[in-house]
Amino acid sequence: MNTPVGLTHGAGFEIGVSRTFTLPADVVWRFVTSSEGLALWLGDVREIEPRRGAPYRTAQGVTGELRGYEEGRRVRLTHHPEDGRETTVQLTVTERNGRAVLGFHQERLGSAEERAHQRDHWRSVMADIVAALEPRASA
Repeated sequence: MNTPVGLTHGAGFEIGVSRTFTLPADVVWRFVTSSEGLALWLGDVREIEPRRGAPYRTAQGVTGELRGYEEGRRVRLTHHPEDGRETTVQLTVTERNGRAVLGFHQERLGSAEERAHQRDHWRSVMADIVAALEPRASA
């Protein structure tokens, strides 16, 4: 029997999207954790308190709590839209050869259809972040 793409034993369906930037990791980290950057990937929220268990709520009605935080490197949180199921989202920023690699990973998705929808969502988010960071790369 073939396992559907993106289906894991422990985390349900999952999706990951990443992009390499010609910017240092600290520049990308500062952007994605700023209110402007958070608005692009999480929603309208001023900040995320960097404390395990800290709750958050966006203006769009998404709620959750911080599950992990490594300054300059990783944010892991639950993500629960008003009209959907709770999932886990992780943002990572790493540096390879002086370039930042930004990644989004979402797990605990309920179906292949939800995974496909979220793949499109994260690709769109990444395109918005690229558009916002491009001027910084050429400065």
